[in-house]
Amino acid sequence: MKGGRKNLKRAAKDQNLSLQNGQSIMQVLSLRGSNLIEVMDARGEKSLALFPAKFQKSMWIKRGSFVVVDESGKEKALESGSKVACIVSQVLFYEQVRALQKSPEWPEIFKSSNLDDSIEDGGSTSEGSQRHTTPEEVKDEIDSSDDDGLPPLEANLNRIKPFELQSDGESDSESDTD
Repeated sequence: MKGGRKNLKRAAKDQNLSLQNGQSIMQVLSLRGSNLIEVMDARGEKSLALFPAKFQKSMWIKRGSFVVVDESGKEKALESGSKVACIVSQVLFYEQVRALQKSPEWPEIFKSSNLDDSIEDGGSTSEGSQRHTTPEEVKDEIDSSDDDGLPPLEANLNRIKPFELQSDGESDSESDTD
């Protein structure tokens, strides 16, 4: 393994993350291809960011992931007419996001975007938001979802049926009498 990738993975495992000047936390909105991603900053502004090649085949992101972005040359890039405004410097993993959410560095706009907080708190939700179902409703729902109005599957005629062996029970009984 190359030294660059080794250091990259070591930095990814680091739980203590502190943002330097010019760095900010952004949320991935969409993947544009060719190492370009669309991100949203703490003010709700959308921009394009470059996902460097050093992250290829070692870290993956998807829509909704959080990244640390270097915005130091954002104004200069936008003035020169470039659409790419910033560069991703680190991908944040689940544990790092949880630790940052408790710190004051986490942007307020991203606090409302997390839907799995109720699962982490033990699944406690308000009684008014839960829908109580009876066992009969559950059974009806299961019965109705079996077919979903689709026709039954037909046998695949392109396959050769496996050769079935005849039971050798008759030949065994004959050999036992001898």
